Amino acid sequence: RRSMSKQAIQDRYPEQTSHCFGCGYSNPAGHRLKSYWDGAASTASFTPDARYTAIPGYVYGGLIASLIDCHGTATAAAAACQARGGDPSTDALPRFVTAALKVDYRLPTPLGVELVLRGSAREIGERKVVVAIELSAGGKLCATGEVVAVLMPKHLVSGDEAR
Repeated sequence: RRSMSKQAIQDRYPEQTSHCFGCGYSNPAGHRLKSYWDGAASTASFTPDARYTAIPGYVYGGLIASLIDCHGTATAAAAACQARGGDPSTDALPRFVTAALKVDYRLPTPLGVELVLRGSAREIGERKVVVAIELSAGGKLCATGEVVAVLMPKHLVSGDEAR
């Protein structure tokens, strides 16, 4: 088994696309989710505190959707790079955005427990990657998701407002 890259996928995004509330390193108020690629799949973790309460002791679903969303686009970037013959730990990563997000909530997700996300690409096309995500807490599967990620439009990656 290959070892995980030490640098998060999101930390390799261009600065102009690093402001996402869920995973952007340039957003001090955000979650700053970090996803890591191991050559076949991705992992990330996040420990929610009381800010993310739905009912006492449990996480609200919007946080879970946000984590699955951001982990899905990061997984798409690494998988697409690798599928095109690149090395996701050193080569430029294509930047993806979410075209569709599906989340299935399976169990109530506890607060204060590390949430572990695992992702894998199910389909890799020229502009689209379909990613499956599992979110677990304490070894129990709490949610699953599917992210349809598409390449970010060039004008958003370059910062050029012209379309």
